Amino acid sequence: MSAALGAALKKIAVALLSDKRTWKVIGAVVLGLILLIIFPLSVLATLNTGAGLKLDSDALRKSFLENMSMENKAVLQAMEDGMLTIEKRMIEAGFPARVKEAQILYFCCLYEIEKDDPRFYEKLVGCFAADQTDEQLISAVNRTFGVNISVKDFRNIMSLVKNTYIDASKFRNPALKNNLDLVEWAKNAYDSGWGYVWGTYGLVLTEDLLNVKINQYPDMVGGKADYIRKTWLKGRTADCVGLIKGYGWFDPATQQINYGSNGMRDVTATGMYNAATVKGPISTIPETPGLAVWMPGHIGIYIGGGEVIEAQSTRNGVKKTKLAGRGWHAWLEVPYINYTAVPGEENL
Repeated sequence: MSAALGAALKKIAVALLSDKRTWKVIGAVVLGLILLIIFPLSVLATLNTGAGLKLDSDALRKSFLENMSMENKAVLQAMEDGMLTIEKRMIEAGFPARVKEAQILYFCCLYEIEKDDPRFYEKLVGCFAADQTDEQLISAVNRTFGVNISVKDFRNIMSLVKNTYIDASKFRNPALKNNLDLVEWAKNAYDSGWGYVWGTYGLVLTEDLLNVKINQYPDMVGGKADYIRKTWLKGRTADCVGLIKGYGWFDPATQQINYGSNGMRDVTATGMYNAATVKGPISTIPETPGLAVWMPGHIGIYIGGGEVIEAQSTRNGVKKTKLAGRGWHAWLEVPYINYTAVPGEENL
């Protein structure tokens, strides 16, 4: 299986596993292929699939390894071709940021139609328009293909995808921790609407994890537990320094955040500032994306162009803010991160 197919399927697999109604759309074969090819056992063991759904990952893997037929392989190849074609056509049409939406519609609802319609990709791309609402998109898709997709279901799937999958496709060098990929990590957290929970660093916030943090931090988390459950549960969360540490501990190959890995120490915001060997007052900050900016007790990620992404507060989650006027005291190079000054001229 190609990296392109793996990346596309990872983005929607959690959503598919979370809703039994999608199973009858894509079929047990495709579900099994997702489980077999994509997910490590550690992910399956901890996945919150909702509705009491239990998965025996060992049995599923064994079953599909023993029974994968040529027909199943043909299905997988056809889906790979479809995902790649959709990506190419959407980019050509000027919708690179909406590739995932088109791929999810294809994968969940339109795969069978594609096989019998030689103009399928042209029609699918034609359903997209600039400044379009979800209602307008789904109305166009339903009208064009004669289906009855629910706007609510589409939004639920997109929300689950954004909240659970970490898109590392724009990383310049996934094997080397570097400032430019730290920026992409921060942008992904902002675009995906990550929440804020004290003591977290990018994991999906399950009820069990929340209870652990309530016990650890009764004031900072326990006193805000009702709001956290209502707003951030089942999505990814981080606190300010956890947003940086999560990148340091993230393994793009497995989608796992491995605590304490890659030499990144578990420190506070001030501890990270104190550990930095390259730093200065905020008035002297160079135009280097991926620097951290610091004030007593808080830290953020400078993404360039006078903007910062920070895990701001329990109420606000991960936000994009202006560097100027925010009260930052200093800038620093994050320890254990490799720095290059100019995007496009790095030797990573």
